[in-house]
Amino acid sequence: MSLAIAGMGWVTPLGTGIDSVWERLLQSDEASATTISEEFADRVYSVFRVPDSALKGISHPRLRRASAISRFAALESAGLKLESQNAERIALIFATSNGGVSYTKRFYHEIVSTGVQAASPLLFPETVFNAPASHLAAMLGMTGATYTLVGDGAVGLAAITMAEELMANESLDYCLVVGSEEIDWLLCDAYRRWRFLRLAPPIEPFSNQNRGMILSEGAGAIVLARDGLVTIERAPPGGYFNRRAEAETILRRILGDLSQIEIDFVISSANGTFVDHAELQALQEVVPNALVYTGKPAFGESGGAAGLWQIILAAQALHSKELPPVLHADQSVRLRLSLSRTPVPSVRRAIVLGCGLNQQTAGLRLAV
Repeated sequence: MSLAIAGMGWVTPLGTGIDSVWERLLQSDEASATTISEEFADRVYSVFRVPDSALKGISHPRLRRASAISRFAALESAGLKLESQNAERIALIFATSNGGVSYTKRFYHEIVSTGVQAASPLLFPETVFNAPASHLAAMLGMTGATYTLVGDGAVGLAAITMAEELMANESLDYCLVVGSEEIDWLLCDAYRRWRFLRLAPPIEPFSNQNRGMILSEGAGAIVLARDGLVTIERAPPGGYFNRRAEAETILRRILGDLSQIEIDFVISSANGTFVDHAELQALQEVVPNALVYTGKPAFGESGGAAGLWQIILAAQALHSKELPPVLHADQSVRLRLSLSRTPVPSVRRAIVLGCGLNQQTAGLRLAV
């Protein structure tokens, strides 16, 4: 069974609103980096934050003490129109990589500093991974099935595969898939220790040297239905790799599955890490003639939100029949990169490819 995209929304470091952010990408805009520090450490990191102006316009009692990850999820979902009047006929899947890091850090910092008696009953509920899904379901009045998936940068694509399985049940009319992430110094420090982070932009996709990524925050949401203008034509099961060298093999398999029919372009998850080389090799071998675009040099790496952003990018490109320029790419790379604003007038199909940092891979094919 194929599903269709009935609605989309996002909040990004470039702002909110599908059309306005898309126009900025077409104009080669990129997010402005800000620095983030911590009182108990000297190291400072660069991140791409959601601008304060994008956080206005939503208020709800559930968000009074909620962490940033929940506010992002609520903000981008607030503008989506779920036409069904039956709350139990709408499912929710929430995808994340890191969860509510900032409130988790605050909760345990108070325990370490003051003792177990200082444990806050107000902060503790925000330390669990399914807190944002709970807030979102309550705010939207949803009483149907609710799930939280935890993974890496490919978890948003995996959530689409799960949505397809859920929507096989005729008792559901829609499935809302949301991915959201927040930023904290502790998170930056962890990724630096794993040698995935660079201290300052730009992100240089498909570079010969893996100089690292810049973390970002925000959320993306897609409403799935059985009818719509953009169809999720195929979403095969992804895969997992034990070693980085295995990632290319799995990506080749996914691309081979999705490219049995002519593909016009691929939305890549290249982010300046080992992911770039794995995707580069697989793309060169399986779909060498397809145009390739990655938005992470403009947005940053947003973990659980990244896959949803990639799907939105693909849907927008299919609708508008053009691709934005890939920023900061090495022009000697042997791929058909969209290095400038590129019209694709007869576009019909696109692949969204995801390779995460924690051994998860996924992909899907969109069609109009």
